[in-house]
Amino acid sequence: MKKIVITALAALFFCSSYTMAQTPKSATPDGLVIYSLPGTSINLVVEAKKEIFIAGPYAQYAQKYLGTAARTENAVTYSMGSIHFHPYIEADATSRIAINLAGKNIAAANFLQFCSQGLIIASDSYTGKPEAWRFPSIAANDQFAGKGVGGNLTSTTTTLYKSVMTESGFQRVAVEQKQVVEKSIEKKAEEIANSIFNLRRKRVEIITGDTDAIFNGEALGAAIEEINRLEQEYLTLFFGITETSFQKMSFDVVPKAGSEKHIYVAFRISETQGLLPASNMSGRPIILELILDEGTKSTTVQQAAAAAAGRSRSQMIYYRVPATVTARILDGQQVLLQTRVPIYQLGTVHSFPIETLISK
Repeated sequence: MKKIVITALAALFFCSSYTMAQTPKSATPDGLVIYSLPGTSINLVVEAKKEIFIAGPYAQYAQKYLGTAARTENAVTYSMGSIHFHPYIEADATSRIAINLAGKNIAAANFLQFCSQGLIIASDSYTGKPEAWRFPSIAANDQFAGKGVGGNLTSTTTTLYKSVMTESGFQRVAVEQKQVVEKSIEKKAEEIANSIFNLRRKRVEIITGDTDAIFNGEALGAAIEEINRLEQEYLTLFFGITETSFQKMSFDVVPKAGSEKHIYVAFRISETQGLLPASNMSGRPIILELILDEGTKSTTVQQAAAAAAGRSRSQMIYYRVPATVTARILDGQQVLLQTRVPIYQLGTVHSFPIETLISK
C-alpha cells in the first residue's frame, strides 16, 4: 500500500536551477528531461443516417389507381445515428517543463516510478486515433428498370376519311388505320395497378383454397412469398425506393481552463448536408457542455510553486489533479449523451518533495 496516493496520469514538475530558458543550447547538462503536464481532449465519433428517397415513376397516379397518395419528389435527408464519447490524454503544450535529474538518485527513481505508472507525460505524447473514410453510396437512376409487367408499346386505331367518286358525286368514306405507339405514363400506371390487385386476388385464392391449383407444404409458402415479392416490387413504382447509408466523422474538443462556463460547439448537422465541422454555419449546432462540481477551482504550476516556496525550501514535485466534470451533449434542449469524465487542465496543481522516499 502506498503511503502517498497521487491521482493517475498526474505530471511531475521539479523546480530546478536548470530550465530550458536558463540552460544554454551549447551546454545541455546530462540528466536533462523535458516533459509536460497532462491535458484532456475529447474525441466524439459521430454517425449520421443518410436516407436517399427516389420517387416512383408512377407516383402521381398512386391516389387515382391505388387510393393512397405517394411522394413525388426525390429527397436526401440526414438524421443523427450515434455518438461515442472518448476522452484521451495528451501533453499540454502550455506546460512544457525541463528538469535535471543528474546526481539525484532518489529523484531519478521517483521519476522513473511515476513514468512506469503513467504519471508522467512526455512532451510529445499523443494517444492517436485511427481515421477512416468510406465512399458514400450513390443512388442509381435505373432502380425501376424492368419492373413493368407489360410492353412499352401499344396499338391505336385512327379513323381517316377519304373522298370516293360515286354515281351521286364525291362522298367521304371512313377508313380505319392502326399504328404502334409508345404507351403513356398513365396507361403504364394503370396496368401496374391492375397487376397489383390481381396478385392480391391470387394470394387470397391460394390461402383460402379457392383455386384449381393445389399447393401443399413448402409449395404453398413459396407461392405466397413470390406473390409478396412481386407486389412489393410493383408498389415501388408508385411509392418509390429509400436507400440508407451512414456517414461517420470524428470531432475533437479541447477544453480551455480559466472560464467559468465551459460550452463548446462540438460539431454541426444539416438535414441536407449531414455532419459538418463547428465552423460551418449551415448546420444546427451540437453543444458540448462541461459542468464542474461545486467548489472546483483550477490552479496553475506558478500558483502551486508560490505556495510551496512559502513553506519549504526543498525541491518539489508538482503534479496535476484532474477536475471531474459532468459532460453533456446537447441538440437544442435535448440531451443526447451525459457522462462524468476527469479533465486535467480544469483541475488543480499540487506539490510534493521530490527526494522523499515513496514506500510501498
